[in-house]
Amino acid sequence: MLTFEQKLNNYADIIVKIGANIQPGQSLMLNASIESPEHARLVVKKAYEAGAYQVKVVWTDDAVSRIRYDLAPEQSFLEVPKWSAGEKLEMAEQGAAAVTISSADPDLLKGVPQERIRNADRTLRQANEKYRQLSQAFKFSWSLATVPSPAWAAKVFPDVPADEQVSKLWDAIFCMVRADQPDPIAAWTAHIAELHAKAKYLNEKQYKKLHYTGPGTDLTIEMPDGHVWLGGSKQNGQGIWFVPNLPTEEVYSAPLRTGVNGTVSSTKPLSYNGNIIDRFSFIFQDGRVVKTTAEQGEEALQGLLETDEGAKYLGEVALVPHRSPISDSNILFYKTLFDENASCHLAVGSAYASCIKNGSSLSQEELLARGLNRSMAHTDFMVGSGELNIYGVTSEGGEEPVLLNGNWAF
Repeated sequence: MLTFEQKLNNYADIIVKIGANIQPGQSLMLNASIESPEHARLVVKKAYEAGAYQVKVVWTDDAVSRIRYDLAPEQSFLEVPKWSAGEKLEMAEQGAAAVTISSADPDLLKGVPQERIRNADRTLRQANEKYRQLSQAFKFSWSLATVPSPAWAAKVFPDVPADEQVSKLWDAIFCMVRADQPDPIAAWTAHIAELHAKAKYLNEKQYKKLHYTGPGTDLTIEMPDGHVWLGGSKQNGQGIWFVPNLPTEEVYSAPLRTGVNGTVSSTKPLSYNGNIIDRFSFIFQDGRVVKTTAEQGEEALQGLLETDEGAKYLGEVALVPHRSPISDSNILFYKTLFDENASCHLAVGSAYASCIKNGSSLSQEELLARGLNRSMAHTDFMVGSGELNIYGVTSEGGEEPVLLNGNWAF
């Protein structure tokens, strides 16, 4: 049994050696929450020990963010923050890695007028559009991780005594990112190999379409010619491997922008811009969302779809077995980084350039011409369950099982 300090040390190792995979002489941009400064400092230490040239830390604070949304003038949400976006873009173009360690309260912006949230979100996306394009083409290494906060822990474990909630969430995170393993690096290496094997199988199949069936779901997703399935680690523009999501259980690709038809229903709540959206569904016609319903957070859902025209189309299709470590925990994390890795999911918004052959070398216009969606948005939502079946449709029209009752059929 490892101590808390040993698991915390392992987690920092995973972020630096597996997530960002820092190389000697490489800089690191670290976005970290003030909720766990000791962990952020440990990541900084590990990065320098790995040979980092410079580590730039930007601290985030939920309380400060909420005060701004409550009290700042309307005009401030419409001004593009060029100074911060410019620094991020410059470091990314120079080959720096980026790590974000989040702990945000899922209900942080509950009660804030949706117009304020939409304006702030759109402005930030506009400022970081070039940076986002580089990240989605995997031109530089980046990784997302989490640490607990009291508000997030209370949301996840409302029935646990308040003084035990954060500790319980730490234990869950350590387990999901394999930081509780005696040799976490070896555990991650084996896990990545399994995800690569699944992606290889699907890449060889090159299904023409995927057909989803389940409660409230009957959806057909056409795949573009030359689509690529990815999973686990990726290669950046310099050929260095990194893992974008900690944890990760998915194998994913990009659908044909105009090839999505039918109905799909969510199976888990979505935490979006500090609000919870739950029990929602989409109807697609020729790729575009033509109707939505939501029992909770409908205004926030509409705000997402109104980000731009591309936000009404799918940019990602991701396969995750129902029997995965996160799903088996029966914990609803109210954080997409975890919940999407417990469930098959889709994403409205932009597609990853690497999800099509030679995509990383194509312009945004060329990607669109190949059938990949463009948008400032990219938001995953969960559709998987033990009742979901997915069939791959061959070019001849035959159907082969990909997932049955939520789990891999091959």
